[in-house]
Amino acid sequence: MPEGADTSIAGLRGELTATAASLLSELEALGRIISDTRAQVTALRATDSAATFIPTATDELAAIVQHTAAATHEIIDTCEALESLAGRVPEAADVLQQATTRIYEACAFQDITGQRIAKVVAALQAIEARVGRVKEAVEMPAESASPSLLNGPQLPGTGVSQSDIDALFD
Repeated sequence: MPEGADTSIAGLRGELTATAASLLSELEALGRIISDTRAQVTALRATDSAATFIPTATDELAAIVQHTAAATHEIIDTCEALESLAGRVPEAADVLQQATTRIYEACAFQDITGQRIAKVVAALQAIEARVGRVKEAVEMPAESASPSLLNGPQLPGTGVSQSDIDALFD
């Protein structure tokens, strides 16, 4: 190239074939997408509440299931006490038996609620794991200010391996 010639990508556009120019344009667009994604991941890291929201929600739901189960067991224990009392008070036995039966039936909510919350917890955990994998795949190392995927050709044994690149697309 003659001295003083423009060596930037923009300067090379005039010297490229249509196919090469199209490919270059696609690579530039991909570079912008990667840069935007990195900025979004950095923003996620900056707002710690986003990183703790799903685990906190999962813990809260698990606590709901635990407390609901404990309350249900307490209710059932109380019903058993009422049933034993019904045997000692024959004139109220039918009323007490009907009341305890209704309470037992109403306690079925705990099992159904627990099953539904368990499904939500599993979904949240799957989302959390996926978000974690995406963050790991696109996160810049703390010691590097420049994107490690955009450093060009690397020396043998350094840089990004093919398995790392494959993991980005999985």
